[in-house]
Amino acid sequence: MKREETLDYNIKIAWHAISRMYNQYGQEFDVTASTGFVLLNIDVENGTPATKIAPLMGLEARSLTRMLKTMEEKKWIYREKDPTDGRSVRIFLTPLGREKREFSRRAVREFNTRIRERIPSEHIEIFIQVAQTVTEMIEDKTLLDKLAEAFIYETKH
Repeated sequence: MKREETLDYNIKIAWHAISRMYNQYGQEFDVTASTGFVLLNIDVENGTPATKIAPLMGLEARSLTRMLKTMEEKKWIYREKDPTDGRSVRIFLTPLGREKREFSRRAVREFNTRIRERIPSEHIEIFIQVAQTVTEMIEDKTLLDKLAEAFIYETKH
């Protein structure tokens, strides 16, 4: 099988192209694809628990910690102790953070509008179903076990 025929190759290539596009678009406004997605995952009214953001984005907590620190230094976000759980911290948007979030929201909306103009809705629905199924399969630990078994079998034979 050629790499161009594999799902993971095509998903990675498409994501890198999308990320580059957002980074280029946001460069003038100091917004990267990653910071834009963080902003979009923060609840505008109630803030969001810091521990909830990384899983929403598929990031490791360490990667998010650095990003949040930078965003806090830029005055896009601020942290407050959760009033219901004193051990937890909520992330809130500052007025500047709300502007950057709105910029990111418009960019995502525009991109999706352009995609939907060129790709039939049936194809988009199938793509979303496939992507969700792939994610579910990966999150189901039995798939990892089967991959490990197949790899071990291949190396022994």
